Formats: sequence, structure tokens, C-alpha cells
Amino acid sequence: MCLACEQGDLEQRWEMIEVISHGRLPEGHTVDDLRAMGLPVPGELVRETQPDGSILIKQVAPSEATAFVCDTPDQ
Repeated sequence: MCLACEQGDLEQRWEMIEVISHGRLPEGHTVDDLRAMGLPVPGELVRETQPDGSILIKQVAPSEATAFVCDTPDQ
């Protein structure tokens, strides 16, 4: 993979992590898709605001994760 493609892949993964950290599934992806990509699912990430105003995204242990329930209506 060239450096430009690798950079694009990393940016796409970061955007997905941002969405997941808000407790939502990235559009067009399922929990199985995320697992196959090695990404956490909603409920496994927490956002913490630091004293300097920056946001820290941390993955929590499975025993501490909240159960994910998709709220997207069936179509």
C-alpha cells in the first residue's frame, strides 16, 4: 500500500472511531463489520474531556462496556 493510501485508510478508521465513541454505528457498517476490521463497537469507547479542553477517547474493558442496542429503525 502506498503512503497516500495508508494515510487515507488511517483517516477513515479515525473517523469511524469518532462516530463509535459517540455510541453510534458508522453509516453502512454493522457490528460484525467493525469486529472484522478490529475496531471496537459502540459502548466499548468512552470520551473524556481533559482539563485543557482536549478529548481523550479510551477503550474500556469488556466487563465495563455497556450493552449496545441499535436505535436505527428497521427499513
